[in-house]
Amino acid sequence: MEKNLERFKGIHPGLILERELKKRHIKPSPFAHSIDAHKQTFNAIIKGKRGISITLALKVDEALELEEGTFALLQTYYDIAQTKQKEENRKPNLKVLRKALFWDTDIEKIDWQKQYKAVIQRVYERGNKKEQEEIAHFYGESKIKHALADPITNPMTLHTNK
Repeated sequence: MEKNLERFKGIHPGLILERELKKRHIKPSPFAHSIDAHKQTFNAIIKGKRGISITLALKVDEALELEEGTFALLQTYYDIAQTKQKEENRKPNLKVLRKALFWDTDIEKIDWQKQYKAVIQRVYERGNKKEQEEIAHFYGESKIKHALADPITNPMTLHTNK
């Protein structure tokens, strides 16, 4: 299984553990008992409702004769994927931003990460002080400077260079 670890990145380790147990024709409850894990905790891990601790991951690795750290790494990869997903789905406080700023699009469908330059430029060109502060807080100073300094996509920069 260690060689295939790369293809399991981002998948909950409990789902992989369940698959591994089925493949080896091992029932989860007796297995949990054999590694001194609570049946309910083990079941929650297998169902993807709970993460696997380092201690339990090491016990699983040993019992299944896997390379030490296999399930701990799978948990880490899963945690990284979840964190990235949360970051991608992050939005500024939409209560502060007027929908009129984005009259030409559905504000709920804006990809705030990919379209950051257009958003920043629009808010700094047409937004009020509160809206600009929200965008500055959301994106950070360096991203704001980068978006506003781009002469190709920022018509405001072209006007200020005259």
